[in-house]
Amino acid sequence: MSKQSSVWFITGAGRGMGIDIAQAALAAGHSVVATGRDASRVLAAIGEHENLLTVSLDITDPAAAEAATAAAVERFGRIDVLVNNAGNFYAGYFENISDAQLRAQMETNFFGPLNVTRAVLPVMRRQRSGQVITVTSMAGLIGQEFCAAYAASKFALEGWMESLRFDLEPFGIKTMAVEPGFFRTELLVEGSSTIWPELEIEDYAERTATTIEAWKAMNGQQGGDPKKLARALVTLSDSGDLPLRFIAGADGMASEEQNLATIQSQIDAHRELSASLTYGA
Repeated sequence: MSKQSSVWFITGAGRGMGIDIAQAALAAGHSVVATGRDASRVLAAIGEHENLLTVSLDITDPAAAEAATAAAVERFGRIDVLVNNAGNFYAGYFENISDAQLRAQMETNFFGPLNVTRAVLPVMRRQRSGQVITVTSMAGLIGQEFCAAYAASKFALEGWMESLRFDLEPFGIKTMAVEPGFFRTELLVEGSSTIWPELEIEDYAERTATTIEAWKAMNGQQGGDPKKLARALVTLSDSGDLPLRFIAGADGMASEEQNLATIQSQIDAHRELSASLTYGA
């Protein structure tokens, strides 16, 4: 995919990092199919470009994913890079998050990317080439307070992506999971990407109020630059050599290094007991 124009198909391109990814791909000379719930809003966010096609897409609707894929192929003839970027954040402690909220979280963050990927993969298999890039989160590697539903959806994406690569390698299709730390995206915009818990339980009330205020204060203050991340993704894609995972941001790298050290210490602490569980040992 290096040194030639590719066709990018990007979800969640009407706001946040999706806009930056679309603009970075266009700036690099690629064609872009930018999708969001409202195609006109996507176009207004990204700006007119001769190599841009905007398509309305609700990723939770499999039929809409099929229609958007067909529109992309009709316009550009192929799809080389799929970026599963769309997502949202149902924040809260597990008991405060309603069953309906948790299921909605999984529908958008997990089943949504599956719907779109299922629609796009037949195109890539025919080509015998392509890239599937899925934006997960550091919350897909490390559980965090107030993130029970969100982390569950992102951990699910991580497992799916790690296994999907074995399915697709024989067809020349590569995969990469992207785990951003805290970036100045719209993820923490309440009522838009962030949804607070529906249920109230007295035992959690004080912690919930304090945590919500902390999250609100963090919005717009995150250290990561989404435009730089977008350019990094284009660089990795153009290189043709995708890593299995790309941990994005200094805070993300530091958190994962600490997490790996903790895991190693737990392995060392229980190595003898674990080894003794082998049959006949």
